[in-house]
Amino acid sequence: MDTKKLEALAAAVEHGSFTRAAEALGYTQSGMTHMMNSLERDIGFPVLLRGRAGVRLTPAGERIYPLVRQVLSASQALDREITLINSHKEDTIRVAAYSSIAMHWLPEVIQQFRRIHPELTVDIQMGSVEEVYRWVREDKADMGFASLQDGMTMDWLPLAEDPLLAILPPEYDLGGRERFDVRDFSGHEFLMPSMGFHLDILRALNRSGVTPVIRTTQVSDSVIISMVEHGLGVSVLSELVLKGRRDAVQAVPLDPPAFRELGIVTRDRRELRPAARRFITEARDIIRQIK
Repeated sequence: MDTKKLEALAAAVEHGSFTRAAEALGYTQSGMTHMMNSLERDIGFPVLLRGRAGVRLTPAGERIYPLVRQVLSASQALDREITLINSHKEDTIRVAAYSSIAMHWLPEVIQQFRRIHPELTVDIQMGSVEEVYRWVREDKADMGFASLQDGMTMDWLPLAEDPLLAILPPEYDLGGRERFDVRDFSGHEFLMPSMGFHLDILRALNRSGVTPVIRTTQVSDSVIISMVEHGLGVSVLSELVLKGRRDAVQAVPLDPPAFRELGIVTRDRRELRPAARRFITEARDIIRQIK
C-alpha cells in the first residue's frame, strides 16, 4: 500500500476538504482527487463521502481509518530508525533532565546501564521544565526526567514523589512545630527559584490560596539557599534538590503536605528505539532502589 495515498487520506480527513489538504501537502486539488480515486480503486470500496460541505469518511472508511493511522505511525517510526542508523546515532541515548535529577539519580543509573550495555552512550542535557519538555517534543531528546505538569499530553512514566520543603532562615521561630503552615508565607518576601521550578511551587501555594510577596530570581538553587541563610527571604525547594547539602537553613515539610511527581516523559514510548526503552526500564528499577 502506497503510504503517500494514506497520508493524503489522513490529511483530507483532518482538514475536511481536498482543497485545504492539498495546500497542506503541497499538491494540486486535481492531484489530491486523483490520489483518492486511485486509493479507492486499490482497496475496492469508497472511503470518503464528497459534497459541497467538504469530505468525510464513509462507514467503511471509519472502520479502516484507525488502521491507516497505525500504518502511518509505523512508517514514520521506520523512517526515524533508518535515519538514526545511517547517522550512527543509534548508539547514543539522548536524555534531558533537571540538574537535581542529573546530579542525584542519573550517575548511578548510567553507571549500572553502561555496565550491562558498554556499547551504548548516554548524552545528558540539563534544563528547566519548559526546556526538557520542549526538547522531547521536538525530538532533540529521546526522553526527559522532569516533574509532571498540568496539561501534559505526551507519555508519562511516574518514578517518585519529591516532597516540597519550606526553606527558612536559621533563626526562624517555628514555635515547636514540625511543619510549616503554607499560609505563613503570606507577608514574607518569597524567593522564587528560576529554571521552571516555580510551576511546581505555585501549584502548592495556589491550592492554599497563599499570596506571598514573590521576588522572582534568575539564580541557582544554591544561591537561593544562601540568600535565605542570610535572612533575605524564604523559599520552597524539594527534598531531592537539598539532598546532601549541609547549609544552616531550616528545611521543613509543608502543611498541608506538597510534592512534585517526578517521572520520565517521552513522545510515545512504543516508538522509541529498543535501546532507549531498555534505558527507561532499567532507570525506573534503579531509581526505585535509590529511593
